Parts: sequence; C-alpha cells; structure tokens
Amino acid sequence: MGVSKQTRRLTVAAFFVAIELILALTPLGFVPLGAINVTTMHIPVITASLLAGAPTGTLVGFVFGLTSLLKNTFAPTPTSFVFSPFITIGGMQGNFASLLIVFVPRILLGYLPARMLEVMNQIRPAQHIIGLRTGLIAALNTLIHTCLVLGSIGIFFHGTYTTIVGKSIFAILLVTLTGNGLFEMLLAGGLIPLLYRALRKTFERMGF
Repeated sequence: MGVSKQTRRLTVAAFFVAIELILALTPLGFVPLGAINVTTMHIPVITASLLAGAPTGTLVGFVFGLTSLLKNTFAPTPTSFVFSPFITIGGMQGNFASLLIVFVPRILLGYLPARMLEVMNQIRPAQHIIGLRTGLIAALNTLIHTCLVLGSIGIFFHGTYTTIVGKSIFAILLVTLTGNGLFEMLLAGGLIPLLYRALRKTFERMGF
C-alpha cells in the first residue's frame, strides 16, 4: 500500500472519528423525539463501514464504545455499572463484562455492515438496488446492536439491573424495540443510503 493511499485512509478514519466525537460531546448525539431520545451515534459507524470498509468501521465503532465508557465513568447514572468497570452503584460494581458490553456490540456495528454488503454484492451484483441493500444493512445492524447490548446486560447483570430499573430486561427490550430502537432503525435505514449514494463515487476515487 502506497504512502498516499495510506494517508487517505487515515484521513478518512480521522474524519469519521471526529464526527463520532462531535455527536458524543454535543446534544446532536441524542435527539429528543417526543417522550423518547433517539441516538444518532450509530450513523457514522455504519456509514464508515459501508463507505470505507470494515477496518475503518471497526475503529469508529471502538470510539463509540470508548465515548460510552468515559461518559458512564465520569457522568454516571444508576445503571452505569453495566457500561463501566470503574463504577459501583447500590453495591454492584462493574467488571470485565462491562467492557464486553460497552465495546463488543459497537465494534461489531462497525465491522458487520461492510462484510454484509460484500456478501450481498458477491451473491448478486446489482447497483440499481444498492440503496435498498445499504438501507436494509443499516437497519438490521442497528437492531443487532440494540439486541446485543440489552441481551448482554441480561446475561451478565440481569438481577441487579432489573432491581434498579424496576423492569425485566425482556420488558425493556420490548419497549426499546417498539420505541426509540424502532426510530433508530428507521433513521439508519433512511439516512445512510442517502449518504452512501452521495459519497460513494468520492470514496471510490480515493481507492476504497
């Protein structure tokens, strides 16, 4: 790989990381929508994966997880122990499982979209439905991310989390999937194909 190509890849990665940090550090990361807050933090991660490939998406996903870890460590809420091993609330301390919950779903969020698109294009190349494919991939990975986060909480912290929140993890998952989780899927499925179409030619010229 030439120096210029490597430089372009690093520049693109820095660009998406910067967007992720801006969302994490401003109200743009969580948009009020009536009684719920819809996160936009997944948008740069999936977009980076589809446009720049799995390695870049994985890096941006890691940054997503890192910002979540820092936020829950330095501005904790009653359930922050599930995302940070450095927090103790109600006698329950976060542990190694907290790191798995905060990082693994976000890293996969950046890794899987590019691989899914590669498989779809290998099975049946069809550029005229690329918007449908990227929209489906974006919505599906948003759903996978939500299920992985809440499912991991249910596996590692079910009893304590249920006591603090006052609902079972299954009830929380149902509410999430029919509330802000649904809006996040629709947002990703609608917005990311537009970004992909607008930027794809530019990224192809850059060697992606």
